[in-house]
Amino acid sequence: MKTQRQDHIFSGTPERLANLRGACLIRDRYRCVISRRFDSAEALKRSRQPGGWNEALDQDGAPLLGQKFARLEVAHIIPHSLTQLNSSRELNPLKVAALAILDMFDSGVAFLIEGIGIDRPGNALTLSHDLHMSFGDFEVYFEAVDGQPHTYRVDSFLPPGLEENVPVTRMLYLTEDRTIDPPSPRLLAVHRAIAHILHLSAAGEYIDHILWDADDYGIRSDGSTELDRLVKLGLDNWGLGKSHG
Repeated sequence: MKTQRQDHIFSGTPERLANLRGACLIRDRYRCVISRRFDSAEALKRSRQPGGWNEALDQDGAPLLGQKFARLEVAHIIPHSLTQLNSSRELNPLKVAALAILDMFDSGVAFLIEGIGIDRPGNALTLSHDLHMSFGDFEVYFEAVDGQPHTYRVDSFLPPGLEENVPVTRMLYLTEDRTIDPPSPRLLAVHRAIAHILHLSAAGEYIDHILWDADDYGIRSDGSTELDRLVKLGLDNWGLGKSHG
């Protein structure tokens, strides 16, 4: 089974990824957006400035001494791996399903991550290593809080207590002049939808069946396909039936 985007391989150049990391660290105030820990590499750099560790300050002017730290990484909201091909130059079935659902639920959202767009700040968050791994595995996700722009309930599918930093509600950092784009609410909503799809019982096999149904039979004489059922289910259960700012 193939989709038209199977010929696209998105990969970031070292320079572009370095620029993305720098932009996200500035926007996110050198903190993990979930745990709020300060970047340990930046803290070490500031400790070596005149005045030393005792006078090192964070972005808000508060002393770094006594704060908590972590080595921070840039996490793509929609990862490169979702659109990369395997050794047979095909997407595996779960990736095909996820991309099909992405297009069905939010038509045009792929435009935000085409080409170099995948390495722009709107498709990235600053996270600690462990949270980056969980977010990249779709184990941790962000759910928008109604009526509160750029505010999210961060939750997970991990066993209770395994990740001490979630669940939690966070307002994402913004630059005062908005010169660096905030994380895209649309992409965070898509990430959340994919996370739920991948954790539904037997979802992968069911979605694969639906896609084959459309490929093999097209639109039936009554104008329906199994896709209709999935779209109606998804719009209600995965929260993508409403627009996102």
